Amino acid sequence: MYQILLICHSFLRWFVLISLLYSIFRAYKGCFYQLSFTKTDNLVRHWTATIAHIQLIFGILMYVQSPIVKYFWANFSTAIQNMDSAFFGILHILLMLTAIVLITIGSALAKRKPTDRDKFKTMLIWFSIALFIIFIAIPWPFSPLASRPYLR
Repeated sequence: MYQILLICHSFLRWFVLISLLYSIFRAYKGCFYQLSFTKTDNLVRHWTATIAHIQLIFGILMYVQSPIVKYFWANFSTAIQNMDSAFFGILHILLMLTAIVLITIGSALAKRKPTDRDKFKTMLIWFSIALFIIFIAIPWPFSPLASRPYLR
């Protein structure tokens, strides 16, 4: 089960990144070119948050099944000194939860803003901050925190 979750979680990250980048692109364009906030923009906002939440569910399922995390909590005093186990035991989940919360807040705030420009601006700010945090928290092959392949 863990291997299936790992593959799904690894694969879904690309949907999260693509949807966030697309949302940010649309928000930037809408904000700076004074465009109307269309039904498509609203769907992009909604589906970006939904995809992020689906990824969160897979991430939480993985977290409770992960042998690295189980080792981390069973041997906290020694495991905290190992960057790989500390990354997956605490850092990854905290940063990702923070990013998902920011996406959720940004989506909810944008939905309720009275003007189109405010909707775009809210999405642009909140989703960009979340994307920055996600880039830090993903274990890229080049990351100094924890290194994993692009796809599992």
